[in-house]
Amino acid sequence: MTSSSFTRLHPLPAFKKRCHRSGIKLKKRRERKEMRRRVVELKGEMEERSEEQKMIKEEQRQVGEKLEAIEEECEKLREETNAIIRQSAHTQLRLALMFQILKAREENDFNKASLLTHLLREIIATSTVKH
Repeated sequence: MTSSSFTRLHPLPAFKKRCHRSGIKLKKRRERKEMRRRVVELKGEMEERSEEQKMIKEEQRQVGEKLEAIEEECEKLREETNAIIRQSAHTQLRLALMFQILKAREENDFNKASLLTHLLREIIATSTVKH
């Protein structure tokens, strides 16, 4: 081997090392850049999820409020229904007494009619006191 061929051959491995090192550096740089891009992308996705969760929580709160209002309305309707049922039962009782009074009068049983009339008056008086 001549000296010129040696010098020409010798720098070549050093050049390859440098190229190899710079290739590794470029690869690492690309990987870091890709990693940063991915981190930014993930942060954006996390913000979107956070906003979605806030919206879901708000919607759940609103649904809860509506449900509570519906439950209150149902309770009021139950109370009104019970009051109507009680009132209807009292009305039926008074009507039954009135028919018995009429029947007693038709049969000329005035004592029975008097007792039933007195009972009807007491029932009416106590029902007006309660209301």
